[in-house]
Amino acid sequence: MSLWVDKYRPRSIEALTYHSALSDELKALAASGDFPHILVYGPSGAGKKTRVMAVLKELYGNGAEKIKIASRVFQIGTSSRKVEFNVVSSNYHIEFTPSDMGNNDRVVIQDLLKEIAQTQSVDTRSKNRFKTVVINEADSLSRDAQAALRRTMEKYSANIRLVLLANSTSNIISPIKSRTLLIRVPAPSAEEIGEVILQIAKKEKVLLPSTEEEQKELFDKLTRLSHRNLRKCILMFEAMYSASNGNALTVATPTPSPDWEQVIGKIADEILRTRTVANLLSIRGTLYDLIAHCIPPETILRTLTYELLHKANYNVGPSIVEAAAFYFHRLRQGSKAIFHLEACIAKYMQIIETFHTK
Repeated sequence: MSLWVDKYRPRSIEALTYHSALSDELKALAASGDFPHILVYGPSGAGKKTRVMAVLKELYGNGAEKIKIASRVFQIGTSSRKVEFNVVSSNYHIEFTPSDMGNNDRVVIQDLLKEIAQTQSVDTRSKNRFKTVVINEADSLSRDAQAALRRTMEKYSANIRLVLLANSTSNIISPIKSRTLLIRVPAPSAEEIGEVILQIAKKEKVLLPSTEEEQKELFDKLTRLSHRNLRKCILMFEAMYSASNGNALTVATPTPSPDWEQVIGKIADEILRTRTVANLLSIRGTLYDLIAHCIPPETILRTLTYELLHKANYNVGPSIVEAAAFYFHRLRQGSKAIFHLEACIAKYMQIIETFHTK
């Protein structure tokens, strides 16, 4: 049994129920016969990946959904060291996340894209004779990898089209942005999220509050807790339904939070309780565990900041937000996330201790 977020993921442009103007533009772009390199950016859970997959289906038909996962091995420079990397592909496109390779992402960009670009589409019936390369987390690529990507775009533009997915364009170099069509996918509004949740509830026969006002209050609660992240909102809605044991959902129904959010909440409690070097060393181990479980450092910093702003009894809001902005920028510019996270927590401790002793 699949999760609702996967079960009800739209498979075509027509099935997308929000941002209809953007859907119309993407459909026209796919039918134009002159599909460019595109850079799709927006917050997490806004539907970037869903829309890209719908565009691929529009370009290539149902064959774009017949995917397979393969493991590729790349040699690092002239050394004998090799790294293994997983890619998702069909006969028409390939999808991968080169930033997972850290500083070796340039090797993946150079070798894999060169191989793809030198191979024509195997289906001669397709009107689009190019292959599409979907690169996830493009804003996390190193500068060397982005430079290699730019050269690939110039040299092999006849055989491949690049689709870059990113949360922000701030870390992407200007030569790439100037060679791509930028498409922003904003987070869905509270009303759009409520409509999606209502449709899922009808299909799954979930008992909702009887009045529209109570339903709206429930949907607003989910929207607020998920920060308008539709994927997270659907997961929370399913968790609420599982916890209700088949009873009607209400605003008072508890909303289980993910384990990693509970861990970050405990870090906030530790910062407010004890501000010592020994406590900072203990928190470092917890940060390593969160990163090892694939929680993005930016998400850790953002969630911790929200927790402190909510729980602190002192007027530390402006100082906390200023420190968060400073270290969030450092986190985006640097390469060792643990250093910046630990420095930010030390700064939080200093701010709270200063207000505490006043």
